[in-house]
Order: sequence, then C-alpha cells, then structure tokens
Amino acid sequence: MDGDMEDDLETVRITLTVNGQRTGPHTIPAGLAMVDFLHDVLGLTGTKFGCGIGVCHACVVIVDASDGTSQTMRTCIIDAADFAGKKIRTIEGHATAGRLSRVQQAVVDHFAFQCGYCTSGFINEATCLLEDLARNPVPRTALKARIEAALGEHLCRCTGYVRYYEAVRDLILGDPKLTTR
Repeated sequence: MDGDMEDDLETVRITLTVNGQRTGPHTIPAGLAMVDFLHDVLGLTGTKFGCGIGVCHACVVIVDASDGTSQTMRTCIIDAADFAGKKIRTIEGHATAGRLSRVQQAVVDHFAFQCGYCTSGFINEATCLLEDLARNPVPRTALKARIEAALGEHLCRCTGYVRYYEAVRDLILGDPKLTTR
C-alpha cells in the first residue's frame, strides 16, 4: 500500500465557540459527525448519539445566531465542519457556578427523566423554547400546542414525555413574561 491511510484522509480545519469558549482551529477528518467531534475531540459526552439518523433528537445542541435567536441542530447527521464559525451550547454549558439552569432544575423537580439518555436533547430544546417565548410570548391558550411543537420530535424510550412536558409547562407558567392572557 502506498502511504499511510492518514496521508490519504481528507481533512478540514474548524474553529467554533462551544459553551462560550472559542476552540480551534482543529484539523479533523472530513465528514466527521458533530457528535463525534464533541465526544472525541472536545471530551464533551453529554450530547448523546441515539438513533444515528436524526430522528430521536437525543443529539441536539443549541446554535446561537448573531441576531440573538437560537435553534437546535442535530449532531448525528450533520458534519462538524458545518458548525465551523458557529456558537453552540451543549448540555455541559447550561449549569453555571455549580447551579443547574432553570430548565435543568425543572426537569429534576418533576423527575422527568428515567434513564436520562434523552434528557440533554429535551433540555436543549426547552431552553430554546423559553428563549423564544421571552422574545415572543404566546397566549396561555396556545401554550400546550407550542410545547408539543417544540418537544414533539424528541423520543424517550422510557416514556417520560408527560413529565418533560409538565416540567416545561410549569416553568413557563411560572414566568409571567413568557405568556399572555
């Protein structure tokens, strides 16, 4: 065989911001899934590899746009190179000064998780929902549908849906700035 396999491997260089910290440049194999980059390069293992086809949403991270909005993106089906230059938040970035975020605390208070494998995806999605509601409150009558739209694609093999939904609902209802009458 001519040369090492590493010599034949196409690579890309990426720099991004993860949980408020700029990281890179990193030289990585082209086509490396973002979830693998988080695990293998950055040592951040809270983002879970679930289905591998983008259906379960256990792997979502938050991507923050320059306009102040945020959205979740799946990391099992999107290459790390597609995140170059972006600002992302993983589950490891939610707690500050040893204190859980309010979404994390609501999930704990409602014992919404069982095995916990899907929890990071639910927390990231709920965080984006709360941030969006802070900018665009919804009428209380539309809250159930809004929560279902946000969390509806997340799969929980332990059937913790009701408790996740209740945790998010109670958190939103406890903050009068997130809903309108």
